[in-house]
Amino acid sequence: MALKAPTNTHRRETVVVFDPDNSESKAYCFTAPRKKRVAAYARVSTEQDAQQNSYDAQIEYYTTYIKGKPDWEFVGIYADEGISGTSYKNRSGFNRMIDDAKAGKIDLILTKSISRFSRNTVDSLTVTRELKAKGVEVYFEKENISSMDKTAELVFTMLSSIAQEESRSISENVRWGKQRSMEAGKVYVSYKTFLGYEKGEDGLPKIVPEEAEIVRNIYRRYLEGLTLNQIASELTANGITTLKGNKWTKDGIRRILTNEKYKGDARLQKTYVDDFLTKQVKINRGERKQWYVHDSHDAIVSPETFELVQKELARRSSRGGRYYDSPFTGKIICGDCGGTYGHKVWNSNRPNREEVWLCDDRYNNESVCSTPRIKDEELERAFIVIENRLLQKRQDFIEDYERDILPLIGNTNVLDERMNVLNDELAELIEQIERLIQDNAHHAQNQENYTAQFNELNDRIEEKKAMIGSIKQQISDTLARRENVRIFLTGLKSLNSIVEKFDIPSWHALVDHVIIMPDKTIVFCLRNGCEETIHLAEVQ
Repeated sequence: MALKAPTNTHRRETVVVFDPDNSESKAYCFTAPRKKRVAAYARVSTEQDAQQNSYDAQIEYYTTYIKGKPDWEFVGIYADEGISGTSYKNRSGFNRMIDDAKAGKIDLILTKSISRFSRNTVDSLTVTRELKAKGVEVYFEKENISSMDKTAELVFTMLSSIAQEESRSISENVRWGKQRSMEAGKVYVSYKTFLGYEKGEDGLPKIVPEEAEIVRNIYRRYLEGLTLNQIASELTANGITTLKGNKWTKDGIRRILTNEKYKGDARLQKTYVDDFLTKQVKINRGERKQWYVHDSHDAIVSPETFELVQKELARRSSRGGRYYDSPFTGKIICGDCGGTYGHKVWNSNRPNREEVWLCDDRYNNESVCSTPRIKDEELERAFIVIENRLLQKRQDFIEDYERDILPLIGNTNVLDERMNVLNDELAELIEQIERLIQDNAHHAQNQENYTAQFNELNDRIEEKKAMIGSIKQQISDTLARRENVRIFLTGLKSLNSIVEKFDIPSWHALVDHVIIMPDKTIVFCLRNGCEETIHLAEVQ
């Protein structure tokens, strides 16, 4: 027999089984309440003495306060020292605390104020919401606000925004102050990571002798022909590390070789902070003003050495990054088209494999270059012949250059005087154009006449700038030539007996480049400006 559904109406009755607001219901909880696990967060944004005292005081206060509560369990103090509050990405103490809270190790976080917790409104709201979802309370002592309060988020948003605006204002004031200092030529150096200098009593970079010798050795070894990687490996092998205690890398060596501060100058505002919240540092590619201070502090390497290294860096990278690790790279020139010889491997997977140097541009012109290929061993043998030729006239060379030629080569007095005159003339023209602009702004003028005067002055200014640039280049070339001759003489003095073996340091010291002619003549262009020739047939 089929069952029939009941026909009576259901009586729905709702019964309160637990009401946290009803004190009587709490009497039915027979389990002893667990102690609240409490932690605190402390932060200061600088490492100055006053801030250090505040930092220590915060830690001591919260440790004593939490341990003094019988119903609280002390979890620990999470802290960040000398860290900005505009972002939590680099705050290891803060991030560790949040991870522990999410993992259920913390019930309550105490902190001095919203600004100590974070100056970024979005970060503050995001983090407190995530913690609230996990049942973790954050209490801000100064503002007397708990993240669990119903009205907390609105008040919290307002106060966080105020803290963020305060941080923006501070950032702008700091940036303004730094720019005024840079305009005055004040040099900023990160001494903790800058090899060779420490802050002097006058506020300027002061040379650290032991570190300066490492810098000079890097420059010297590069000019002797070592690659960036070879220099880095040599320093590591000798137990020499960076100031951070790390091994050297080729990028670290390159930064040493290209930093103008080592020749006593300073380019200011190479980088800038794009956003005060993210603190993202960007390379200044013209977005911000830059200043260049000449002779701002004591130099570790001479301007001649620095300029020569820049030319060598450019030479080694002249083939678009295709750099073959050889002393001949970039130093072999085609006598037919003027292009650079490159390293080639023929029959690489065959027994008759052959490595040669050949003009990289031989097929890029109207006619194919007729200059021959050449092997490493042929260049090496040819150079040994040239060395022994120089050895025969070594003493005459040294005496003539040191007595008569070298004192004249590096003399830039005339160029320096001309530069000073041009700079004065440029300054006067800039004053004239500024007066012209001011007059036009305050007094009614014929705009056609104004435009004509402005264009004339502007053209003269650009002309002076071009002339100054030309003089600077001449001074740089003169200093580089003097350094070339000095290196040449040093290499020549090292030749004390008949040369029988190819030596890379001697090659770099004596030879600027070689030219391979179509008739198979090799022209050795020496660092002192002289030339020596030899036919390829003599060394085959």
